[in-house]
Amino acid sequence: MLKGIHPLLGPDLLHALKTMGHGDDIVISDANFPSGSMGPPVIRADGVSATDMVKAILTHMPLDTFVPEAAWRMEVVGDPDAMPEVCTEFQQIISKHAGDFRIVPVERFAFYAMARKATYIVATTEFRLYGNLILKKGVVHPDEVDMA
Repeated sequence: MLKGIHPLLGPDLLHALKTMGHGDDIVISDANFPSGSMGPPVIRADGVSATDMVKAILTHMPLDTFVPEAAWRMEVVGDPDAMPEVCTEFQQIISKHAGDFRIVPVERFAFYAMARKATYIVATTEFRLYGNLILKKGVVHPDEVDMA
């Protein structure tokens, strides 16, 4: 254990978050997402929900304020206007931990295309359907770094 580090962030994920730069994307995927065939390195988070993982990640990672969109979710196939409960929770978590960012819905295959370009994928065991999210890393400002 380390002080000040969210306990769900294991060494592989901490390394991933630390090596990501401004503008890099990270996917938080549900249990049904084809994480292994997407291409980016996969970090397993077995036994962890996607919503808990998003909370843990946003405890330490800012979202990108230099672009119009910094968070995306997968649309429901056949009902693009639907908002699954898990996505409503994602929005609440982002609003609380990252600020005024709106999650943008993306068609399934377009979401897959975005995921293939991500820096990392965090594969959770979120069993709720459409529990997939892409986050774009922002800038950590000098006054946010505690060197004490």
